[in-house]
Amino acid sequence: MEAILLGIYAFFVWLIFFKFKWLPWNTVTMVIVITIPVVALTALVLLLNIFAPSTTEVRVFKYVVNIVPQVRGRVIEVPIEPNRLIKRGDVLFKIDPTPYQLQVKALEAQLANAEGGTRKMREELKAATSKSGVVRAQLDLARKRVEQNRQLVASGAGDRFALEQAQANLAELQAQLASSIAGEAQVRATLSATVDDDQAEIAQIKAQLENSRWELSQTTIVAPSDGYAINLQLRVGSMTAAFPVTPAMTFVENEYQVIALYQQNELHQVAPGDEAEFTLKTRPGTVFKAKVESIVWAQGQGQVANSTQLPSTGMGPIPPGRFGVRLDVDPRHQDEFFAAGAVGDGAIYTQHLALIHIIRKIILRVGSKLDVLILKLH
Repeated sequence: MEAILLGIYAFFVWLIFFKFKWLPWNTVTMVIVITIPVVALTALVLLLNIFAPSTTEVRVFKYVVNIVPQVRGRVIEVPIEPNRLIKRGDVLFKIDPTPYQLQVKALEAQLANAEGGTRKMREELKAATSKSGVVRAQLDLARKRVEQNRQLVASGAGDRFALEQAQANLAELQAQLASSIAGEAQVRATLSATVDDDQAEIAQIKAQLENSRWELSQTTIVAPSDGYAINLQLRVGSMTAAFPVTPAMTFVENEYQVIALYQQNELHQVAPGDEAEFTLKTRPGTVFKAKVESIVWAQGQGQVANSTQLPSTGMGPIPPGRFGVRLDVDPRHQDEFFAAGAVGDGAIYTQHLALIHIIRKIILRVGSKLDVLILKLH
């Protein structure tokens, strides 16, 4: 852009001093002609860098998800292809579900047995309660007989053997009642141990069954969002496990962030909501509209690691780090594909000196057109 402005300025100098000779060409006018573009261009560049700052480091970042299965097993199906668009919920791969299906069936059988056992204990409790009532009635009758025989023996009209027989019957009925009450208490204690209205054993089996069903569902791994499986090495027959250090595959989401990196003194006039534009090397000739979403006022050199050692500043001064400006891409570009790691140029147009923004826009567009050129000799 500076060359274009100098060319236009030189054209008018030629017209004024050489073509029409409206002014004389001497030492004074020569100094003035040379001084004006130097001062003007210097002031223009300085003002542009303040009120329309540009950067040559605009980068596209995407979230990367390491796909780690929740269960271990042998892979039986990988229906996707690498570097092809995958929709949210599409199957990434399947693990052999056979051992998990068998576990579910085994626990379902245990649950049925436990529920049957609970019903049986409830029936036993009813029988024990009824038996205790019968024994209590018999016990009351036996006490009366013992008392009657004791009175007859005391008056000499009764048989001592009959008294002893009645006392033996009373003792036997008391033992039966004690045994019946103990059995009834044991059944009641077992039934009273509940979790969420379920008998404890049943609740435990249900929890195990739910966990086994969840593990069975995890044998089918689906895409967490729209994206791409990069460097897909997983094959049918491979063994996978729930081990985060060795993910089964790397999944790159379609969701992206556009970050423009600026020197620290370039951002004092920038505010969220400011208009912005950027270009990418992957799309030469295209200018993308955006707005400043936020400024990331933090970077790695502002962090001190937790250590017992004193912070090290190195042999020389640490160069000042840059801050990132997050750009909110205009909705008109929502269907555009932005490659993870794509780089380009960008500019932010602040709320001041809007008249000179056009120069920055022209510079950005000229640079984008020049990206079409591939400057190498082979």
